[in-house]
Amino acid sequence: MEAYKQEFIEFMIDCEVLRFGDFVTKSGRNTPFFINAGFYRTGAQLRRLGQYYARAIQEAFGLEFDVLFGPAYKGIPLSVAASMSISEMYDREIRYCSNRKEVKDHGDKGILLGSPLVDGDRVVIIEDVTTAGTSIGETMPILKAQAQVQPLGLVVSVDRMERGQGTKGALQEIEEKYGLRTTAIVTMEEVVQHLYNRPYHGNVIIDDAMKTAIDAYYEKYGASINPA
Repeated sequence: MEAYKQEFIEFMIDCEVLRFGDFVTKSGRNTPFFINAGFYRTGAQLRRLGQYYARAIQEAFGLEFDVLFGPAYKGIPLSVAASMSISEMYDREIRYCSNRKEVKDHGDKGILLGSPLVDGDRVVIIEDVTTAGTSIGETMPILKAQAQVQPLGLVVSVDRMERGQGTKGALQEIEEKYGLRTTAIVTMEEVVQHLYNRPYHGNVIIDDAMKTAIDAYYEKYGASINPA
């Protein structure tokens, strides 16, 4: 596993973004782990997060695209931070864009924040995490309603590696349904590999009991490749 992936896993732990316990996901699944990008709360944290996203985007898609679109609300700071990091790290200017939940009818009117979308724009979508693939179904109509854009891909921070609406993995379903390439900074398989029975700051975060709970979760909701 690349060093930056290990650093990102530990960064999520330090920011309390990745937690282990007993949670319920947006899709209603009881899960022993939870990822909440809302816990990135400082400028330094967002700067580092943007750098991790920028590297994952560059490795998966290159930099030949025009717009980084972050769906409201959590995608807004993600698109800003990642586009800034792409500029700093790769000297490439990528426009950022997000949507409002409600259309603004005065001043800067419309549903979009940041850059407008124009015909021909090549778009990469950025999100925190996709569990069952439901959020992308809300994002695609927004993009298509604004202009004749070309959605290229989706990047998330963590691939939870579980089923979407059917039996395949959520990211695989998104690829097949929308023709998007997908990538993640890390997968849950990599998270488990890095943390299992390994002390971090004096604590074993994934001990045998937690590993058993994670394995049981993947027996129920896992895609074809489970953490090991």
